[in-house]
Amino acid sequence: QVQLVEDGGDLVQPGGSLTLSCRTSINVLDYYAIGWFRQAPGKEREEVACIGVSDGSQYYADYVKGRFTVSKDKSKNTVILEMNNLKPDDTGVYYCAADRIGTESCWDPANWGPGTQVTVSS
Repeated sequence: QVQLVEDGGDLVQPGGSLTLSCRTSINVLDYYAIGWFRQAPGKEREEVACIGVSDGSQYYADYVKGRFTVSKDKSKNTVILEMNNLKPDDTGVYYCAADRIGTESCWDPANWGPGTQVTVSS
């Protein structure tokens, strides 16, 4: 069964850094691309980043490129999202999800974690 749970959300000041984790059930990272998504109040959910099974296949939204980095720690069945130089617009509930079709893209996320709140405010 594909299961995911996020952790690491917190309140952080603009310009600060935060690291989120997505812990998955066993072998998920061997078969599924993992995407990071966020949803701010009053806004549509948007894709932030994606990492494929190969690790080398990565996607970043333009508004986070150069500030966010996605990686894996397979020994812990975990995907990491490192966020730097955070902005108030980065505020939202962050979700990770396993894609049901692609191994290198996140076009069809199907299995979702419950989310973790990130608030960027002074």
